[in-house]
Amino acid sequence: MADDRLEHCKRLLTELVAFPSISADGNRAITEYLAELLEAQGARVWMEPDETGEKLNLFGTIGPERDGGVILSGHTDVVPVADQQWSNDPFTLIERNGRLYGRGTCDMKGFVAACVTMAAEFARADLAVPVHFAFTYDEEIGCFGAQALTASLAARGLKPAAAIIGEPSMMQVIDGHKGCFEYTTWVTGLEGHGSAPDLGVNAVEYASRFTLALAELRDALKARAPRDCPFDPPHTTINPGMLTGGLVHNVIPGKARLDWEMRPVQPGDADFVKARLAELVAQDWLPKMRAIHPNADIRTETVAEVLGLTPEQENPARDLAMELTGANGAGLVPFGTEAGLFQAIGIPSVICGPGAIAQAHKPDEYLEIDQLAACLKFLERLGQRLARPVSP
Repeated sequence: MADDRLEHCKRLLTELVAFPSISADGNRAITEYLAELLEAQGARVWMEPDETGEKLNLFGTIGPERDGGVILSGHTDVVPVADQQWSNDPFTLIERNGRLYGRGTCDMKGFVAACVTMAAEFARADLAVPVHFAFTYDEEIGCFGAQALTASLAARGLKPAAAIIGEPSMMQVIDGHKGCFEYTTWVTGLEGHGSAPDLGVNAVEYASRFTLALAELRDALKARAPRDCPFDPPHTTINPGMLTGGLVHNVIPGKARLDWEMRPVQPGDADFVKARLAELVAQDWLPKMRAIHPNADIRTETVAEVLGLTPEQENPARDLAMELTGANGAGLVPFGTEAGLFQAIGIPSVICGPGAIAQAHKPDEYLEIDQLAACLKFLERLGQRLARPVSP
């Protein structure tokens, strides 16, 4: 039985990898295919598109129509393969030496394939509470799908008891990670000849001042670190990722762009950073810029603000995952996931999925077959745990 289940899952993963569902290109085709598979097992499915219609969230349910139950959550988008040196076609799954190679095998179509493989067994079981399937778009570029989906769940009044997010954790139980807040700051100055810098507004110069301000905020954030914070490092971090601007060496640059991020350990830190930057912009930099050029500007665009997963003393999702895996504790990870978005609407959440994050996003991405088998066993135990007790 277990061998047949694993072979079925491998075949399904082969089909899912063949969908080139790179975030920029949309995930409509793969999501509609998953909906067909779930509906064939009797799942009640609804989908919601983004504004383009090319990206879809899917939410499906097997079991009784009632509160409670468990969400199995995964994303169907993958990162690009451009400029990566793959040994084989990244969208053709290759099995070799106990590994399954292909884009998305590890992050995270392996988990999605395992969930859909087990749908038939969930449907045959006499479940006391429902099993929900939540498959989202655009996780890789800002968790936009999960933000829309969790808002819909809250609006619909759905109240699952737990969410298991199957990001690659080597099937270890994870109950915490930092948030990931990403921004782009645009600076508009005034171009001119490099020999007369006082007659222009150098956008790169002011973007550099913004960058230095971010660096100077690091010490303040270290001082704000919560006592006994479990994260490493135990404080909110800031990283200026890319600064671009200008044309040639003798022209005052009129445009500049700064991409930067912070990883909050507590919500108040983001407000603290934003307030300090807003003060510098309004009271120092803009007055100087606009004294020369009234249309000069510094504008920060929010790319994404993805909440972290906060470790909590009471977490039924974590306790369930520990029970199913036999783990005697939970850990933390440095990367972000959709888990904090479910937690934010009151659904206890945990991360537990097959594969290693070290394999994600790389050329020749792979998933160990043993990890896929362990995930299937985990889901089998979940179904048994949620089934009604057999009458004597």
